[in-house]
Amino acid sequence: MRALSNFFYQRRTLTLLLMLTPPLLWFGVVYLGSLLTLLSQSVFVFDDMSMSVVAEFTTDNFANLLVPANLDIVLRTLGMAVAVTLATALIGFPMAWYMAHHASPAEKGFFYVGVMLPMWASYIVKAYAWTVLLAQGGVIYWVINALGLQGVLQAVLAIPVIGGDTLATSNLGRFLVFTYIWLPFMVLPIQAAIERVPANLLLASGDLGARPFQTFRTVLWPLAFPGVVAGSIFTFSLTLGDYIIPQLVGPSGLYIGNMVYTMQGTIGNIPMAAAFTCVPIVLITIYLAMARRLGAFNAL
Repeated sequence: MRALSNFFYQRRTLTLLLMLTPPLLWFGVVYLGSLLTLLSQSVFVFDDMSMSVVAEFTTDNFANLLVPANLDIVLRTLGMAVAVTLATALIGFPMAWYMAHHASPAEKGFFYVGVMLPMWASYIVKAYAWTVLLAQGGVIYWVINALGLQGVLQAVLAIPVIGGDTLATSNLGRFLVFTYIWLPFMVLPIQAAIERVPANLLLASGDLGARPFQTFRTVLWPLAFPGVVAGSIFTFSLTLGDYIIPQLVGPSGLYIGNMVYTMQGTIGNIPMAAAFTCVPIVLITIYLAMARRLGAFNAL
């Protein structure tokens, strides 16, 4: 046993290679292999008559993404991903700032539990719970009625694009669910980034006469911004690929995830499903490249 241990100790490159081979094989064969197999179907033809895939090269599937109905799905999904990312950043930054610089150790522990506890619950359970909260007769409607804000709610629901018949069937309700579920993924990277900002820089800014907002704009925000971008990687990509929440909450209208599921699971049009799958991959690749240039990977 000692001889074997010495053998691997003296050959560290071989040891590292043996340790990395199983996970790399799993990642390369199972994950990348299945993904590339799906994406390769995007250049094949789907025969509507026989409902089968024909191995003939075509670019029609990608051209069909620009059809108004399909382009609307892409833009709808992208718009929601951007809105959720901005909302989680606006809500998460003050929370992260308080956790990093003002909370006592006991309060910080409470906030950590409060932020992370929803992540331990089932995603499906949380999504279905929100359908009950947003429904007429639910808790949110009860609070609104108790505060006498029915008129305000109806005015908001009457706004095009945002509103709907009820909160449960509006884009506003869908936006609230997305924001709630992905918020922890924004708070934690921002909090970690703010804690890495030296406190003496903030004190020096105040000593030099800068007002609080000036300190935030010129010192804190530039140094903590990589954490915001790091959190946005999660909120943006998770919203972009989600297909469960759009099925449970909000008005009719497919998202990219729903379209992939419908094309592949219901219709059997795997080439078109693969073409739709390429959209979030391209968008996330571009987003990751931008995030890397902004230093977000150092904040993860």
